[in-house]
Amino acid sequence: MSKDSKELQAKASSINGKQVLNLILNNALLILMIIAVIYMAIDNPNFLKPSSLINIISQTAAYLPVALGVAGCIVLTGTDLSAGRIVGLTACVGASLLQNPESTNKMWTGIGALPIPVVILIVMAIGGLIGAFNGFFVGKFKLHPFIVTLGTQLIIYTFLLLYVKMGNNNGMAISSLDKSYTDFITGSLPFAKINGIPIPNYVWIALILTAIMWFIWNKTTFGKNMFALGSNEEAARVSGVNVLMTTIMVFALAGAMYSFTGLIEGARVASNTANTGFNYELDGIAACVIGGVSFVGGIGKISGIVIGVLMLRLIFVGLNMMEINQDLFYLIKGAIILFACALDMRKYLVKK
Repeated sequence: MSKDSKELQAKASSINGKQVLNLILNNALLILMIIAVIYMAIDNPNFLKPSSLINIISQTAAYLPVALGVAGCIVLTGTDLSAGRIVGLTACVGASLLQNPESTNKMWTGIGALPIPVVILIVMAIGGLIGAFNGFFVGKFKLHPFIVTLGTQLIIYTFLLLYVKMGNNNGMAISSLDKSYTDFITGSLPFAKINGIPIPNYVWIALILTAIMWFIWNKTTFGKNMFALGSNEEAARVSGVNVLMTTIMVFALAGAMYSFTGLIEGARVASNTANTGFNYELDGIAACVIGGVSFVGGIGKISGIVIGVLMLRLIFVGLNMMEINQDLFYLIKGAIILFACALDMRKYLVKK
């Protein structure tokens, strides 16, 4: 073999080795989580039983709309700290409007249980308006989304505390839900079973929302504008993108997604308080960064978000089954977010 051939072979080997190393480092968190899931499955065989899998799928579906919403904010190089409180507010409002009319502790005694489509529109309007409020301040006054949504988080929580004390409730948990509501969310279709274990309806709701968000992100002008704005705001503005309107719409869409989680949680929890939805934004942000949505902006896929939520639920269900102290869960979430963001920034620096 000639000297030149040897040099070319060594160079190719070096490039391939570097590419493999970069691939491993770029996906280190996902690889570590897969290893953790395999270890949990070996440690506790019940982890992969049908009942456990249904539980994991159900939890993934419950948290997925929050992640789908906050992902758009991250694509714009922002975030949304108000997501959990919007979930709590819409859960309490939805539950209060769908209580059993014959309940002795009904919050609004003057009305019966409203039709579910009407309540869906009401909670979507609440979530969407709050999101649009966030987007207006971010887009119009160029405030960082962290500051804006931190402020609205506190404002929403105040409204939530006041709301649960209204009517006939007096600060008590909002419960005694109408059967039509619980059947719609937590009920199951006759054919939707795995080994005789029913799949709750909100799994299908989450799948429909995921399909809608995929279409919006990939097939609409709004989706293209969102990614263009996240990649380079000045270039997007020069290209004719309405920066203010796009920002408002991204945050409004996020708020509408949070309201669906609120509606789902209202029926799942079945006893809603001002603490419903607390810290849900952490799960959403963690799932997004695990799924490859970059804080650098302009990068993200719906499939990655779904994988991120699923992996996070697998980890926490597994930790529960291993009887790990739940006080450590916040530490684990924080570590995942920090590690994922560090890896994300590393990719950005390497590209530069």
